[in-house]
Amino acid sequence: MSNTIVGILGLLTIVAIVVTLFQSKTQPAIAFIVWPTILALILVVTGRYSFDNIAAMIKSGFGSTGPTAALFVFSVLYFGIMTDAGMFDVIIGKLMTFVGDNVIGVCIVTCIIALVGHLDGGGASTFCIVVPAMMPVFDRMHMRRTSLLRIAVLAMGVLNLMPWAGPTMRAASVLGIEAGSLWQTILPIQVFGIVLALAHSVLTGFQEKARGAGLHGKLADLEGEVKVADSAVADEDNELKRPGLFIFNIALTLAVIAMLIWDVFPSYYPFMLGVAIALFVNYGFTAKMHKKIINLHAGPALMMCSTLMGAAVLMGILTSSLGADGAVISAKTMELPADAIPSVVRCLANIVAGIMPAALGQHLPLVIGILSVPLALAFDTDSYFYGMLPVVIGIGQAFGVEALPIAVAMVVCRNCATFISPMVPATLLGTGLAEVDIKDHIKASFLYVWAFSILCMLIAVVFGIMPL
Repeated sequence: MSNTIVGILGLLTIVAIVVTLFQSKTQPAIAFIVWPTILALILVVTGRYSFDNIAAMIKSGFGSTGPTAALFVFSVLYFGIMTDAGMFDVIIGKLMTFVGDNVIGVCIVTCIIALVGHLDGGGASTFCIVVPAMMPVFDRMHMRRTSLLRIAVLAMGVLNLMPWAGPTMRAASVLGIEAGSLWQTILPIQVFGIVLALAHSVLTGFQEKARGAGLHGKLADLEGEVKVADSAVADEDNELKRPGLFIFNIALTLAVIAMLIWDVFPSYYPFMLGVAIALFVNYGFTAKMHKKIINLHAGPALMMCSTLMGAAVLMGILTSSLGADGAVISAKTMELPADAIPSVVRCLANIVAGIMPAALGQHLPLVIGILSVPLALAFDTDSYFYGMLPVVIGIGQAFGVEALPIAVAMVVCRNCATFISPMVPATLLGTGLAEVDIKDHIKASFLYVWAFSILCMLIAVVFGIMPL
């Protein structure tokens, strides 16, 4: 089977997954498992792979999503314990005193927290900071959680341009330059993007306000009867509150976040340690109580963990290349050996690059910039920068287009869409923490993200960083 047909089959697989999710035919985990497995069977039957190859590819996929799954399970447990103990009640009370009924103020605060939280370049850790802190505020003010995620992902996409963030480092390695040098080139775009992210948060605030959001808005007035809740549930919640341990819980949470930023330990370990300490300090040395607390949050953790495990199958089958000896070659490898079997997404990248009209060759940076957001839904970060970027640069050279503008277009525009892509494990973590379906997140954010990326690209043209 030719590489072109493999790429087409890969595209059909991705389309099938997206359509299945958008039509609510099944849960993401099932879609991530079934469609790639069908693709794998086709590739085995046609002789491209053996079953042993598929097994090795799936195992490699778990290497990329396994740590995120562990991070999710223990972050859900940790923030669940903090919620049960009442830590967020105090924070929300202070924040509500500060912003009052100001829906726009809440949106701006969310954007600022995401910008500051993403200074370390870690998507998963940023979601763990922003979503648990702001979701209760959004709920109390009757604001949509999809709006919370959209504000966060646009801010994170802009900060993801920092030289120590993954996409910029990957693009710099392909260009053979220092990440800091590439960042200095795109710095004006980043400054504009930060302003644009704040402006978007204001716009979102007006949109939510128009819907009736707010402490005393139309939506709040409709919920008067809801406040007569089940008293037994309320009493049980009060039994779990630990107001006297607020200072300790805040200090513990800051310590966990500091360990994440320190980046010495695996990202999941701070939360594992935090869960253990939080359980012992807040609820004593009682196995029965610890089991009760864990069971309270087991449902969301299991659902999201299953999604990440399904994503491991998707990532393994679509992004793994194979050497002549059958060994899996990482998507981070830029130049495959001549006798290697390229991954499905590498075949797809070659198709995308090959079908670009020759008339657009001189405008390749603009073309690839416009396509970057839709392509982000089909490519994981490594495959996009290590697999596709070198191919596009090679095509640009044939038209006399320099490599740097192409890399800038792919870094800037793709970064905007990083955290709406189902191919990025951190996206699944963020939607899981917010308890939002991935399809609803994409629906609510896609057009905004695409417009955001095009505006950033136009600024790059204005500053002469990208040619027309």
